Amino acid sequence: MAGRGGEMLVLFAGLTVFRFAGASKGAGIQRFTSFKFSVEPVDTLAVRGLPVVLNCSAVSDALVRVEWKKDGTFLNLAADDRRRQLPDGSLFISTVVHSKHNRPDEGVYQCVATIHDLGTISSRTARLMVAGLPRFLSQPEGVSVRVGGTEMLNCEVTEELAPFTRWEKNGGAVDVDGRVTRLPGGALVISNASQSDAGLYRCIIDGVGAAKSSEEAEFQVSSDSGVEEKLEILQGPVAVAKVVGENVLLPCVMKGHPVPVIHWTFNGRPVDEGERLTVIGGGSLQIVNLTEEDAGMYSCQADGDNTTNEIQAELTVLVPPRFLTRPSNTYAQESMDIIFECDVTGLPPPTIRWMKDGDTVIPSDYFRIVEQHNLQVLGLVKSDEGFYQCLTENDAGNIQASAQLIILDIDVALPSALPSPTDAAADHVGFGLVDGRVPSAPRDVVASLVSTRFIKLTWRLPVEAHGENITYSVFYSLNATNRERVENTSAPGEMQVTIQNLVPDTKYTFRVVASNANGPGESSAPLTVATQPEVQLPGPAPNVQVTSVSSTSVTLSWDRPLTGNGEIHTYKLFYSETGQDSEQDTNVTQALSYTTVGLKTFTEYSFRVVAYNKHGPGVSTQDVTVRTLSDAPSASPQNVTLEVLNSTSIMVRWQPPPSGSLNGELMGYKLRYRKGLRRADSVEVTTTQLSHIIGGLERGKVYTFRVSAATVNGSGPATEWMAAETFENDLDESQVPGMPSSLQVRPLVNRMVVRWTPPENREILVRGYKMGYGLGSPHAHTVTLDYKQRFYSIDNLDAASHYVITLKAFNNMGEGMPIYNSATTRPLSAPDPTPMLPPVGVQASVLSHDTVKVSWADNSLAKNQKITDSRYYTIRWKTNIPANTKYKMANTTSLFHTVTGLKANTLYEFSVMVTKSRRSSTWSMTAHTTTLETVPSSAPKDVTVISKEGNPRIININWQPPTEANGKITGYIIYYSTDVNAEVHDWVVEPVVGNRLTHQIQALTLDTDYYFKIQARNSKGMGPTSEALLFRTPKAEPSDKMSSDQGLQVKPGHPVLPAHGIGSNIDKPGITGSHENHILVIVVIVSVGVLSIIAVVVGAVLCTRRSHSHQKKKRAACKSISSSSSSHKYKSSSKDLKPPDLWIHHERLELKPMDKSPEPNPVMTDTPIPRTAQDTPAEPTHKRRGHDVEESVNTLAGCKTARPKIMMPFDSVPPQPVISARPIFSLDHHHIPCGYLHHQISLRAPATSECLRNQASVPEPPLAPGQPASAAEFQKTEALIKEEDPPSVNPPTGHIRPTHSLKSFAIPTLTISSHNPPTYDTALPSIPLLSQSVAGVKTASIGTLNRARAPVAVTVPSAPDQSETSKMLLQADMTYDTDELSEEMAHLEGLMKDLNTITTS
Repeated sequence: MAGRGGEMLVLFAGLTVFRFAGASKGAGIQRFTSFKFSVEPVDTLAVRGLPVVLNCSAVSDALVRVEWKKDGTFLNLAADDRRRQLPDGSLFISTVVHSKHNRPDEGVYQCVATIHDLGTISSRTARLMVAGLPRFLSQPEGVSVRVGGTEMLNCEVTEELAPFTRWEKNGGAVDVDGRVTRLPGGALVISNASQSDAGLYRCIIDGVGAAKSSEEAEFQVSSDSGVEEKLEILQGPVAVAKVVGENVLLPCVMKGHPVPVIHWTFNGRPVDEGERLTVIGGGSLQIVNLTEEDAGMYSCQADGDNTTNEIQAELTVLVPPRFLTRPSNTYAQESMDIIFECDVTGLPPPTIRWMKDGDTVIPSDYFRIVEQHNLQVLGLVKSDEGFYQCLTENDAGNIQASAQLIILDIDVALPSALPSPTDAAADHVGFGLVDGRVPSAPRDVVASLVSTRFIKLTWRLPVEAHGENITYSVFYSLNATNRERVENTSAPGEMQVTIQNLVPDTKYTFRVVASNANGPGESSAPLTVATQPEVQLPGPAPNVQVTSVSSTSVTLSWDRPLTGNGEIHTYKLFYSETGQDSEQDTNVTQALSYTTVGLKTFTEYSFRVVAYNKHGPGVSTQDVTVRTLSDAPSASPQNVTLEVLNSTSIMVRWQPPPSGSLNGELMGYKLRYRKGLRRADSVEVTTTQLSHIIGGLERGKVYTFRVSAATVNGSGPATEWMAAETFENDLDESQVPGMPSSLQVRPLVNRMVVRWTPPENREILVRGYKMGYGLGSPHAHTVTLDYKQRFYSIDNLDAASHYVITLKAFNNMGEGMPIYNSATTRPLSAPDPTPMLPPVGVQASVLSHDTVKVSWADNSLAKNQKITDSRYYTIRWKTNIPANTKYKMANTTSLFHTVTGLKANTLYEFSVMVTKSRRSSTWSMTAHTTTLETVPSSAPKDVTVISKEGNPRIININWQPPTEANGKITGYIIYYSTDVNAEVHDWVVEPVVGNRLTHQIQALTLDTDYYFKIQARNSKGMGPTSEALLFRTPKAEPSDKMSSDQGLQVKPGHPVLPAHGIGSNIDKPGITGSHENHILVIVVIVSVGVLSIIAVVVGAVLCTRRSHSHQKKKRAACKSISSSSSSHKYKSSSKDLKPPDLWIHHERLELKPMDKSPEPNPVMTDTPIPRTAQDTPAEPTHKRRGHDVEESVNTLAGCKTARPKIMMPFDSVPPQPVISARPIFSLDHHHIPCGYLHHQISLRAPATSECLRNQASVPEPPLAPGQPASAAEFQKTEALIKEEDPPSVNPPTGHIRPTHSLKSFAIPTLTISSHNPPTYDTALPSIPLLSQSVAGVKTASIGTLNRARAPVAVTVPSAPDQSETSKMLLQADMTYDTDELSEEMAHLEGLMKDLNTITTS
C-alpha cells in the first residue's frame, strides 16, 4: 500500500505541476494529426473487357499522397496505360484483361496513404475477381412429372456465374416465387406442378457481356396414374458458409409418388417457420438476415410411403471482425515502455497483425505481442514515433485501425492524453521539469548481486535531495546500444532494485536518476556490469516430435541438446492433459524416444522434455501437443425412451453416451429394431440426431429397439432392447382421456399395491398414467406409468400412516380427470413366526395329453387331512424345455389340483407350498410326470422337392418334423398327384419311417406337374397334411436311361420281369454281352409274352375248379381265424415266417418251392429275415397253397365287419425307391390273414368282412434257398388289420405301390371298390416297414398316377356294394386241385428251363 500510495503521490504532484506550468510548456507539445480513410476498397467482381473502379479516399489536415499495392507490391501507375489513379485516390482500370493463362488484374489490392514527415497508413485489403466467359458445365434436360409432383431442371455453371443466371419459359421470363424457385447453383425447381407449367425452358447467363442461352428442355406434366414411384433425391442440402446478415437457401428437392412430406430439423429440434425461416419450392429452407444463432446442423427428412430419407448439412455463419478495443494516440518519452491495445471479435476468430508506417512489425526483444493481440514497445527511442496500425481479418472480411505515437522530450511534461504504459513505467508518467531544485545524482551505485539472469543494484542518497519522498529510476541498456529501458523503485526512499530477465554472460550499462516533487534530477555515472555465465546445463532438446500410436499411447522422440556441459545423464518427460494443471513425469535413460501408454482415448495431451546432466535439469522444450487416436465408443447412449405415435409409427429418443466415453468424433447413431421380443431379423437405421421416427410398422405388434453410438472406428455397445407395441387402431387424441374407471389400494406395512382399470371410453388414446401420493395430500410424490400398466407398488412408506392416492390418464392433449383413493398402511408387528411345514407326498397323475392331477398331504393338518382354517396351497409347474421356462402357478384350498392346458408328451415338474395368513412354507419336493401323447397338431414343415441329377424321373423329397409333434413321430405318408384338386383317395401314397426326413420317388412322367403333401403320424394317429407343393419334372432325360427307367404295367396275377430282363448278361458268371444286343431284346419280348400266356392259363384252370363245399369250409375257417387272431394280436417272431410255395430265382429265373410253417402267435418284426436254413421250416405246404390263398381272399370278401383298417409298414432306412421282388405269404386254415390285402391295390371303396373284426399280423417269409442276399433285407412286409371304435375323421385312401416286382403265381390281385362314401378310423397303428433296395430290380409302373409305390399305412374302408361282394362270394366257391396245380407248375418250370437254355446260347 505504501508503494502504491507513493506512486499516486508522484502522479498527483506531476499533474499539479503540469497544471501550473502548462501555459509555458504547453505551446511546445506536438498535437496529434487527424489522419484516416473515408472510403476503403471492397471485394469486387469484374467483367472481362469492361472497366472497373476500386474506391479509396484518405482525409487529413495535411497533404496526403495515395498509392496502390497489388498482392503486396506497389503499382507503377505512371507506366500503365490501362490503370490510373483518380483525383480522390480511387484506382480505375479501363479494360479488364483476363484469359486462361494471363490474369493480370485479378488479385488483392490495398490503398496506402502517406503524410510527409509524419507517417503512413494502409487501408483494408480488397479482392478483385474477374468473371470468365459465359459457359454451361451441363445443359438442362427434358423431364416429366405428375400433376402435383416436384421436378428440377439443372443449369450447371461456375460459381462466379451463378448470380448471373436466369430462366425463360417459351421465350418469356420465369417468375420465381414460393412454388417455383431458383437454387443457388442455378437450377430451377418446380413444385406442385400443374399443366400450366408445361413448356420449353432454357437457362440464360446475362450481365457478363453478351447473353448466352442453354439448349431448350421440355417440361412435361402428366396425369396421375396411381402407380407408386420410389422416393428419389434430386438435390439435398450441402454444407455452406454465409456472412451474418445475408440470406441463404438450403435446397431439399425430393421426387416420388405419393408426394413425400418434407420436415426440417435444426440441431435435432423441428424448425419453426416464421418471418425469417420459410419452406419454399416444395421443401427447400430459406433463411433471411442470418444471425449467429442460425449456425448449426440442419436436417432435411423426407417421408415417403414406406421409405424415409434424411440428409444433413451444416450452416456456418461468418461474423466479420469487429473492434472491441482500438489502439489510441499516445504521448510518451524516451526509455519508456508502452502498450498499444487492440482487441477484436469475429467468427472464425480473427487474426491480428501490426504495422508501423505501412511496414509489418516483426516481434523482437523490444517489440512484443502480448496477450496475443496487444503490441508492447520497450525502451522507446525517438525513431519509434509514427502511425501504428492494427489490421485484423478472417474469412468474412478485414478491418484496420490506427494510432499515432509522439515521443516528447524529457523536459516536457506529458499531457492529459496519457499513454498506456507498463506497470514498471507507470510511475514515470507525468514527470516534467518545473521551477525549483531537483536532486543531485545518487551516490555509490554498485551491483550488489550479479547472477546469470538478474542484477541487484544499490546506491546511497544524493548529496542534495531537496525534499522528501525521493524516488529513483534505473535506466539500463545492452552495452553499445542506445535503446534504454527503465525500472522504478517500488516505494519512495527505497534505494535498491533488481533487474530481471537478463541474458547470461552479457554486459549491461546502468544509471540511476533520483526524482523529487520538482522532477527528475541528475543522473549517476554509467555503471557497466556483466551477468555471470550460466552453468553449462543442457539446452532444450531440439526436434521434439510426438505421434499418436493408438487410442491410449503416443510416441515422443527428440534429438540430443546442442548445448551442455558433460554427458546427458537422463531425460525427463513431463506431460498433462490440455487444460489440466497437474503434470506427470517419466524418466528416460539415454534413449531419444519413448512411448507413453495408459492415456485416455481421443484426449489432447501436452508434452515437454528436460535433459539432465551432472549440474541438474536443463532448459525445457516448448510444449508440443498431440491427441490420442479415436476408438469406438465405450458406452451406449443414455435415457432411451419410446413413444408410440400411432398404429404404424414409434418415436425413439435418446441422449449421447456419458462424457469421456465417446472416444472420438461422433459420426452418428445406429438404431436397430425388430418385430417381436425374440431373435429375428432386425432393421438398421443410421442418423445423427437424438431422435428418430420409425414408420411403416404393423398394427398391434410389439417392436424392440436399441441404439448405439458410432465413430469412424465403429459402433460402441448398444443399449438393452426396449419394447413398445403399436396401437391396434388410431385412437382419438383430439381430447384428453377420461377418468380411470376404478382405483383399488391394498395397504401393507411399508408399501401399498395400487390397481386400476382404464377409462371407460376406449376410443380416446391413453399414452400413460400419472400417479400422485403423499401423507394427507396426493401431490407430494408423482410417478409416470406406462399406458399398459394396471398395477403399481408404492414402496418405502411409513407404517400406520394415512396416504392419499390419485391417478389420472394423459395423452398429448393433456391430463384427464383424476380419481382419488386413500388407505392407511398397517402398523408394525412382531416378527413372523416359524415358517410352515411344506406339503409332502406330492404326486402327479396323468389324466390326458394336457391334464395332470397333482395331490399331496399336509403334515400340519390333523390325521384326517381335513382343512378347517383359511390356509391355501400354491401349485407351481414348468417344463425344462426350453431351460429358461418360467413357472406357472395356481392356488387352491383343497389337497389336490387339476392342471390343464399342458403340452402333450412333455415332462413337467410340480411342487406345492402352503400359505396360512402371513406364514408360508418352502416349496415341497418336486414330482415329475410326462403327459400323454396325442395326434400331431401341425404338418411337417420345410417341404422341398429336387430332381435327381442324371435321372429326371427320380425326385428326392425332403422335409422337417412338425413343430407340434405331440409325441414321437413313427412315420410319414407322402401323397402326390398331378391334379391338386383331385379327391384325396386319388393321390398316390408313399410311406416313410419316422426317423427319416428324406425319401426318393421313382418313375415319374417327364414334363409333368406333380403336387406333393406330407402327413406325420405318431402312436396316436395322423396329423394334418402339409400344403400342396408343386414340382414339374424336366422335359427330357438321357437316351441311355429311357429304357431302364420306363415302368411296366403290371396286371393282377402276372409276374414282373427282372430289371435286367430275361437273358441279361448281368449277374451271370462267365457270360458277357451288351444291353444293346438285338437278340436279347427279342428274347425279352418273347419271354414276357410266354409268361403272360402261362399266367392266363393257370388262372383259367384255377377258376374252373370250384365247389360249394370249399365255400363252407372257408366260412368256418374265417370264424376260427377271427377268434384266434383276437387272442394273439401283435405276437410273432421272424422264425415263424414261411416263403410262398413258388418263387422265381433271381439268377436262373426258375420256379422254386418254398415252405412256410404256421405259428399260432404271429407278431410283427422289423428285424431282417434270417438267411440260414435253420430258420426255414421244413414242412412243405405247396400242395394246399393255391387252395388256401384263394380261400383267404374270398373269405375276406365275405366277411361282414364295419370299418377295419390295415396298416402297411414303413421303411426303416429310406433306400432308393426300387422295391425288390417278394414272396406272397402262405395262408393256411389256421392263420388266414383276412386283413391282408395285396400291395398292389387301388383303394377306392371300403371292404368288409366278419373276420376283419379281429386283427392279425401276417409274418414275413424267410429267404428261399438260392435267393440273393440283397433281397433278404426286403422280407419284412407285415400287415395289421385292427378294428377300433366308430371313426370320427376320414383319412385318405390312395394308390398303394406293390411290394414286389416279382409276385407269386398262386394269388391273384384283389381289387376292392365301392360306390358308397367311406368312413375311417381316426388313427392308424404304427407298423415299421424295412424296405431296402436290390440291385437289378425295378419298380413296376401303372400308368401315370397308378404307378406302384412303396407300401403305406392306410385305413381299409367299410363294406363294398352288393354287386362286387357277390362276385367275390362266387370266387370263394372255386377250388384248386393240388395235383393239377403241381402239374401245371412242373410244366411251367420246364418252359423256364428251355428259356434259360435259349438265352445262354
